[in-house]
Amino acid sequence: MALHNLMVHNPSVPVAEPPERLCLFRLSAIGDCCHLVPVIRTLQAVWPQTRLTWIIGRTEAALLGDLDGVECITFDKRAGRRALRAQLGGCRFDALLLMQVALRAGWASTAVRAPLRVGFDRARSKDLHGLFVNRRIAARPQAHVMEGFFDFIQALGVTERHLRWDVPIPDAARVRAQELIPDDQPTLLISPCSSQRFNNFRNWPADRYATVAAEAVRRHGMRVILTGGPSDEERAYAEAITARAGVPVTDCIGRTSLKELFALLERATVLVSPDSGPAHMAVAAGTPVIGLYATSNPDRTGPYLGREWVVNRYPDAVRAELGRDVSDISWGRRVRKADAMALIQVNDVLERLATLLQTPAGQRLLPPERSRPEA
Repeated sequence: MALHNLMVHNPSVPVAEPPERLCLFRLSAIGDCCHLVPVIRTLQAVWPQTRLTWIIGRTEAALLGDLDGVECITFDKRAGRRALRAQLGGCRFDALLLMQVALRAGWASTAVRAPLRVGFDRARSKDLHGLFVNRRIAARPQAHVMEGFFDFIQALGVTERHLRWDVPIPDAARVRAQELIPDDQPTLLISPCSSQRFNNFRNWPADRYATVAAEAVRRHGMRVILTGGPSDEERAYAEAITARAGVPVTDCIGRTSLKELFALLERATVLVSPDSGPAHMAVAAGTPVIGLYATSNPDRTGPYLGREWVVNRYPDAVRAELGRDVSDISWGRRVRKADAMALIQVNDVLERLATLLQTPAGQRLLPPERSRPEA
């Protein structure tokens, strides 16, 4: 029985039979796409016969485009909607899950032929998102991004959750990671920068990363590796950190592919990073993250597992910039202040690092409801 025959009037009614074809539309970004993988793994576990198609961005496909059991179609923004329609051919889906609210994504999604088009609730919508869907997921105030994605399949009647990623990594990438982390010496990865966006301040000062690197080596005998992309800002961070740390630091910024970075994360002990794609890649790779959050809310965009390791100065930044409490502002509002990340102190990070290293490995990535409260 076709999904739309069961769902068109009420998308929250559980389906009696699995759909034949389901299209998930999420183009970017790396972190958000990592959040989507457990949703896909859950669908595969619950509806193993359903054919899943994921329309994904080019950069994100470099990491996730070869997920087993998923047809990934790469959307090229330069080619546009017509090219996507040609890629899809005459394919029809029982439903489209439009999991991105950007106007470009909404317009591109019209290339997908599906009678049921499920989108975000009104509170999480923007950029005319409602024009491209005919049903909305249930409202959920103050939800983590991954929770929002799970809301889509809950609207289809799927209530299970399988927090499993299983990202395919080629042998060559693992060989490269083993060259950089050849043994069981505790290894700290530092991914110092978030993606560059206008008036969106997420990066911690380079001298503070250098101090953390130095103390990780001196106090804990750790290996330290810098990771990140090839941008001018990241290269400048690499030069500043290595110059100021005063201890051996391996600079891999701009020198690894996404698959190699994922393999490196798999072998590392811990990652220190601001709100960024590598932070969510680390969780997918099974590695805890000491997340640095002051301008964005970690309860919305932080690492989904092991959130107790996050250094959360967002409430302090909100009070300093807006004179209000987090509970009194809109969910997910960012602090647009250039020096807000300076609220995070070196000792905040070092205390998290010391506690993490004393915690058994099997207890470092607990889900949110089981995480220890922040000290």
